[in-house]
Formats: sequence, structure tokens, C-alpha cells
Amino acid sequence: MKEPDVIYEDNHIIVVVKPVGVLSQSDKTGDPDMLSLIKAYLKVKYNKPGDVYLGLVHRLDRAVGGVMVFAKTSKAASRLSESIRKKEMTKIYYAVTKGIPEKMQGIINSFLLKDEKTNIVRCVDSKTPDAKEAILEYTVCEVAKDSALLKINLHTGRPHQIRVQLAQTGYPLLGDVKYGNDSKELKSPALWSFSLEFCHPVKKENMKFEKLPPKVKPWLDFSHIFTV
Repeated sequence: MKEPDVIYEDNHIIVVVKPVGVLSQSDKTGDPDMLSLIKAYLKVKYNKPGDVYLGLVHRLDRAVGGVMVFAKTSKAASRLSESIRKKEMTKIYYAVTKGIPEKMQGIINSFLLKDEKTNIVRCVDSKTPDAKEAILEYTVCEVAKDSALLKINLHTGRPHQIRVQLAQTGYPLLGDVKYGNDSKELKSPALWSFSLEFCHPVKKENMKFEKLPPKVKPWLDFSHIFTV
């Protein structure tokens, strides 16, 4: 893989763009992952001996691309993780659904349970053991044929959350074979991490980073994205 697409870097954090298809961290497949890629990048850039510290504070599904922040120190990692736990980090996504939601904006609140063996997440009753609450807020930005472009404010960061919750409403992500859209027109779900906003873990300044989706389908079907 080539060098990571770095949006911002200082002594405490590094903000990058994760490509679609790349893991956030290594797994049993041994495929390329962002954590290893950025460690290698920092090791070469600063000519560091031995292992390089890099803290993973949040994840994106392998099939999802967009903005991610990593911590370069344990202090920054701890503070960013705490910020996420307190829901102080704002995470905005773009998504394209198969079908058009009845409501142009709304909040989806449900409880999710992940099956570790199958890596499938499903909506369950709130009293189900190990179920975790999942909340997202969405706005329909534009409609094209039988699809809709949604801007999503993710209030919780559960595995596969956006994909499962939208499928639950009857409007799965375009290209998401795993959760209800059996169309083969896309190789991955139409979901993109557009923006991260948070308080810098050391400087205590508010920081916001954005990256538009690539100019390919289905994003090109919606003029809203590239004109705002």
C-alpha cells in the first residue's frame, strides 16, 4: 500500500483518510490495516527505532472509508477514548439507501447484539443480555430515483450500527449485501465517514476534519455532496 492520506498531524494525534476495503486494525486474515500502515509511516518519517506507539480509539468497518483519528501518545489515546465514551466527539457520515425513507429526518434508537462467530449484528429487545443501545440521527439531503442520500450524526459507535439500523427501518444501504440489499451494483456499502469534530486531547482546542467521498457512483448521483 502507498503512504496514508494524512489530513492533519501533530505530536499527539494523526488524522487520516481510510480507504474502502482496508481494515482499521489487523485481524486473522493478515490483510493490510490502518494501524500497521500508519505505524510503518511514522517509523520511517521520524526514523524511530523499535516499535511505534499508536492508539486506535475508534474503528470503521472494512467496507467503509473516510476520516479516522489515531493517538500518537497513551495520554492522547486515553483522553480521546474518554471523549468518545462521553459522546463529546461528533461523527458525521454520508450514506445512500436503497429506497427513500418516509420521514425526511429522524432519530433511530434501538438495541443491537453482535454474534461474534458470524460477525452479524441484529436488532434485539432492550432486555436481551449483552444488548447495547444504538442511536443515530439522520437527515435526507437529496433523492435520486429510488435512492436517498442521508447525512448521519452517529451518537453511539456500535459495530455495523448504521448498516443494521437503516436495514431495520426497511431502507438498507445501497450495496450492503450483508444487511438486506442483495444488489450487486456496488462492491461495498454506500457509507462514508465524512467528518470528525472533537476537542484536542492536549491543546484543548476544538478541531474539525472533513473529507468528501470519492467522485464515483453512487456519490456522483447526488449533487448535494460536491456543492455544499
